[in-house]
Amino acid sequence: MTAFQEYFGETQNIIRQSVRKFIAQEVLPHINDWEEANTFPRDIYRKAGAAGILGIGHPAQYGGTETDIFSKIAASEEVMRSTSGGFAASIGSIDIGLPPVWKWGSEALKERIVPDVIAGNKIAALAITEPGGGSDVANLKTRAVKDGNHYIVNGSKTFITSGDRADYYTVAVRTGSEGYGGISLLLIEREREGFTRGKKLKKTGWWASDTAELFFEDCRVPCENLIGAENAGFIAIMSNFAMERLNLAIMANTTSEIALEQCLSYVKEREAFGRPIGKFQVTRHKLAEMATELEASKNFTYRLAAKMEAGKDVIKEISMAKNFATRTSDRITYDAVQIFGGMGYMRESVVERLSRDNRILSIGGGTYEIMNEVIAKQMGL
Repeated sequence: MTAFQEYFGETQNIIRQSVRKFIAQEVLPHINDWEEANTFPRDIYRKAGAAGILGIGHPAQYGGTETDIFSKIAASEEVMRSTSGGFAASIGSIDIGLPPVWKWGSEALKERIVPDVIAGNKIAALAITEPGGGSDVANLKTRAVKDGNHYIVNGSKTFITSGDRADYYTVAVRTGSEGYGGISLLLIEREREGFTRGKKLKKTGWWASDTAELFFEDCRVPCENLIGAENAGFIAIMSNFAMERLNLAIMANTTSEIALEQCLSYVKEREAFGRPIGKFQVTRHKLAEMATELEASKNFTYRLAAKMEAGKDVIKEISMAKNFATRTSDRITYDAVQIFGGMGYMRESVVERLSRDNRILSIGGGTYEIMNEVIAKQMGL
């Protein structure tokens, strides 16, 4: 019986093996080249769609596969085993850009948008962050003013994953007064007049993902593209954040796990002073601490996921889990590079990439500091 088997049954293991096979065949042989090229072929989305990977956790009536949360976790962990956070984030932009559409969009909007994204024919992205706002969602400035049967949108977004090549953008806009009560969500297609994308942003990590700025200048969007009720977008955004933050915790834990596995293999091969470095107490103890922290983080994350699956309120705990998992991955990826020494600083080393990619995990989906604010408020402080 493997660790954490109580969370993963036959269905989850079948999904895990299917995604693992896809990553091994379609991704791992090319991932180093894709990292250096700062992109990967768009056709991978169609292949992932045909393999049923993109549809996991999305409605069956639009081509998805409705599953429990641990099926989604199993798939996400295997996608992350591409060793590229950028690839995982790009493939995963469907999971933050599309759910608001099929949860709150009109039936006509769902029928028009959702099937093609699940099939991998189109790409969805979520656009919330603004140049002056960061994690302060309630203070966003991009404004949409109603003009007959259209909204006129003006403003900009930044740090948008899949921002350059997405076809559909779920965009947070201000349709009402200041604060969280005046926010709505609009579906904006890439070909809309007045909508442009800036050049792809160069990042410390996540090289294989495309990240871009978005600009809206008198962009006319039909009112039928409104997702949910006007001025009710903040609630949709917050509910979307729970799953996004769980996914980031999963990414962090899988990053830690791969880094630890790399170290356990390396310390048996690398010799210093006439013996493998794994024979030195300082190395063994460091690995023991890494394994302990990872075990604690995975346990916490899985227990939280089980609460989410049961429909329980996890606002406080999801923030805790994301912070704990990313702090753990901060420590483990740092120590992994240290154990590898000079080789850990070389781009041919997996731990070098993991260390770079890891840095964004405590920032994306709400920074470490914002998570602490959420926790403190939930504690009544």
